[in-house]
Amino acid sequence: MKKELVIEWKHTGRDVEKTREEFEETGMALAAVLAEIRMLLEMEGVGVRVVETVLPDDAAAESECLLFNGIPVEQLLEGVEVTATACACASCESCETCGEEECRTLRYNGEEYEAIPPELIGRAAAKALEME
Repeated sequence: MKKELVIEWKHTGRDVEKTREEFEETGMALAAVLAEIRMLLEMEGVGVRVVETVLPDDAAAESECLLFNGIPVEQLLEGVEVTATACACASCESCETCGEEECRTLRYNGEEYEAIPPELIGRAAAKALEME
């Protein structure tokens, strides 16, 4: 039986212009990591499927979340925690577009990330497959 790695990327709607740049950064990082590892995984008998879930614009607290076989990246990797920082959307100071005062970020090794970095994506994918 072939294993499957299902990666779900959750982010808010396409109408939130000022935060689109941050959301696209995670999407591009995910695509780049998958381009690197997909062939290796398939050689090991692991199929990869990506599911994109677009959340309502008022769900910024749940946005920018990656789940690997249903498990969020912060639960898969030690030292990664979810935090909320004052919204610093690219195109405004007051968050009138997304309507949020705080945005979901990840903290890892003393750094905070609005977009999930490629290193964490690759490590979370490997950890999710180890758990099967």
